[in-house]
Amino acid sequence: MEAFERSGIRGFLHQPRTSIGQGLVLTHGAGGDCSAPLLIEAASVFSAAGLTVLRCDLPFRQRRPSGPPSPATAAGDREGLKNAAVALRDLVSGRVFLGGQSYGGRQATILAADEAGVADGLLIFSYPLHPPGKPDRLRTEHFPRLSVPAVFVHGTADPFGSIDEMRRAITGIRLPAQLIPIDRAGHDLKRGRFDLSAVTAALLG
Repeated sequence: MEAFERSGIRGFLHQPRTSIGQGLVLTHGAGGDCSAPLLIEAASVFSAAGLTVLRCDLPFRQRRPSGPPSPATAAGDREGLKNAAVALRDLVSGRVFLGGQSYGGRQATILAADEAGVADGLLIFSYPLHPPGKPDRLRTEHFPRLSVPAVFVHGTADPFGSIDEMRRAITGIRLPAQLIPIDRAGHDLKRGRFDLSAVTAALLG
C-alpha cells in the first residue's frame, strides 16, 4: 500500500503481488473517509485476489476533515470518482470496477448511470436505499439507467433498507445485479469483519 495523489485524487493504492490486470476504486460513506475499516479490509482482500485497488477520499472529504457532504456538491464528488477511475485505467489493462460504502456507493451508481463507459461493474456496500424510518423516500430513480453489472453487499440489520426492500429495488436494474446479505450486520457491515471471499467471486464473475 502506498499514498496516492494525482489531479485532485487523494488516497491509497494497493498493488497486488500478482496482478490480474483489473482495478477497483473504493470510496467511503458520508460520515467517514477512506480509512474506514470496511474499505481497508476490502482493499486488502481484493488486492490479494490480484486487483489494483485505489482507496480514496471523495472531494467533499478532501475539503473538510469531518462533517457530511452537501447535496449541492454531489456532482463534484461524482467527478472525483470519475477522475479516480480514469487514473486507475492508466495502471491496469483490463476491467475497472467502481464502488464504495453508503454515500460513496450511491454516487458511484449515479455516475455509472449517467456515464455508461466510466466503469465495467459496480461494487456497493450498504446502499442507502432510503433514510432510516422513511421507506417511501427511495433513492432508486437512476437504477433503470444502469448498464453495467452490480454487486450489492447489505446487512440484514441495516436501517437504510431491509434485505427484502433491496431485493425489490435491484429488479429495476437491466443487467445482472446480485445481492449478498451479511447476517446480523448493520450499516457498517461489521466494519469489514466478515468473509469477503463470496464478494470477490461475485464481482469477478
